[in-house]
Amino acid sequence: MNIKKFISFFTAAAITVSVSASCDKKKKEKKSADDISIAEIDPTDTSAEPTEPASPAETYPDFPISYPEIEKKRTGDVYEAEDALMTEGLRIESPSAAPADTTSSENSGNNAQTGKKPYSGDGYVTSFKPDGSTFVLFEVNAPSNQHYDLSFSISSKRLVDCRVAVNDKEISTFKTMDDGEFTLITLYGVFLTKGKSTIELRPTNGNIKLDYLKMSNNTSLSSIKYDADEKLANKEAGESAKELMSFMTESYGKYTLTGQYASDESNKELELVYQTTGKYPVIRFSAMHNSGSSFDSTFKDIDACADWYRRGGIVGLMWYWEAPSKKPSVYAKDTDFKLSAAVTDIDISELSQEEIRGLYGEGKISEQCYGLILDLDNMAGQLMSLKNKGVPVLWRPLHEASGDWFWWGADGTDAYKWLWNLMYTRYTKYFELDNLIWVWNGQSEDSLVDKSTFDIASLDIYLSPEKDFGSRYEQFLALQKIVGKEKLIALSECSTLPDMDLSFRDNAVWSFFGLWYGKYLCDDDGNFAEMYTSKDAFVRAYNSDGALSLDEYIKLKGGEELIPEYDESVTTTSAETVPPETTETTAVSTDAGL
Repeated sequence: MNIKKFISFFTAAAITVSVSASCDKKKKEKKSADDISIAEIDPTDTSAEPTEPASPAETYPDFPISYPEIEKKRTGDVYEAEDALMTEGLRIESPSAAPADTTSSENSGNNAQTGKKPYSGDGYVTSFKPDGSTFVLFEVNAPSNQHYDLSFSISSKRLVDCRVAVNDKEISTFKTMDDGEFTLITLYGVFLTKGKSTIELRPTNGNIKLDYLKMSNNTSLSSIKYDADEKLANKEAGESAKELMSFMTESYGKYTLTGQYASDESNKELELVYQTTGKYPVIRFSAMHNSGSSFDSTFKDIDACADWYRRGGIVGLMWYWEAPSKKPSVYAKDTDFKLSAAVTDIDISELSQEEIRGLYGEGKISEQCYGLILDLDNMAGQLMSLKNKGVPVLWRPLHEASGDWFWWGADGTDAYKWLWNLMYTRYTKYFELDNLIWVWNGQSEDSLVDKSTFDIASLDIYLSPEKDFGSRYEQFLALQKIVGKEKLIALSECSTLPDMDLSFRDNAVWSFFGLWYGKYLCDDDGNFAEMYTSKDAFVRAYNSDGALSLDEYIKLKGGEELIPEYDESVTTTSAETVPPETTETTAVSTDAGL
């Protein structure tokens, strides 16, 4: 690094995140790799020495992956709505076909010119109440254990939310079309066991016309592949990043790496996971948070990351970036910062701060643009510290960009993509940060950045506590369609752990998951909370042959198992400094448009 880059650091500082047997075999395979090492660890720092942790409350055996044997059979059964069970108040309509010369009719759609009925069978069901109290219940007969596509023929004059439940369990929601024509809306890859099942369709906020349900064998889930490219986007990536990416691509589709967000450097959340399951997560995630122009709070994060890596784990970082403004905040509603005002056609990505300050002084770039550079360079200094210690980082900046709640996503996709490219180029070329594995978390096709600037695509998925999390295969498939099969697909934030059995059953094996902290893990007293995940499900996930915990990761890497130190005086709290905004589902649609 040249002297200008050092000046940039100091100037910024001054101014201103059947299956059982095969999975068991895969977990026991050894992969050749050098022992994990880390540079620049102070041997006199006794605080970094591992101490024997308190024993977990219980120990558990490995849980083999288990699900019913799948037998694919072609089917295309149609179930008419008028023959289904329905709640009181619903009625069947069966208007006659429109005359051949009629040009428009409320019910005729594109069939007005032909004189054909626009619906199937003897009619359709309508008069659904807007309070969600009415529904139709189809009784279907699945010919085999397999995934099915459920297609509903629906007509509506307005957008109506519909909820679908299988055997009394809600599995998905979707919106109807609003053109008044019968349209097939499909849920892909719903798993049914052989024999009878019930499928409930319930409009929750308006009336629709429901014609029929078609059940056909699914083919889309078999298109999911796990042949991601291990070559990093940064062609100058360092060896530690290359080795980690190589491991992750070799592991992809075989098991999911466990991950947990830590609210601070005490690692109390990771210790709670250990006390609950007998296992530590592989990845320690944390969210660095500047306070306006001050980055003082990030130093402890960096030290905790280096310590976790030294103990054998993987480091994941994101950035709750408070906008460089007199009203600093990560939230668009709480800051007056406009990213579009920072965008410039001048390529500033590899200029020194002195050169950029000159452009600002000449009025060629805005104050907002100059402020972004100061913050970017401050964060680069933190990441450089990890580079100098040999620590590779799963780096997830500018998260959830498809939403408008954070300032970097609230000012349009063009501005967001400009900022992403600025950060990527400045970090990889100017600062030569070769330890970063770039995780894109834009969550929509509109916000997709250049594929040559990221390595992993991820989603943040939060569901209300009463909903089954399952495997979230719909979002997995949708994201892979957006970014392509050469990218790893990961669950970067979640409210509940994915079900490992269902992930393998549904062919949606996430590269890793990251459970958020606070109420998603613990209660107000610091004990394990079962609001979002039951203890049994939590234990099973961490001890599943489909999940990789810290001890197993270290063994696969060929290193010695080191246990993170445990402080019995530490208590866990449910404080959430920056709670996630996405509370129901990811920005990637689960609807018929997948």
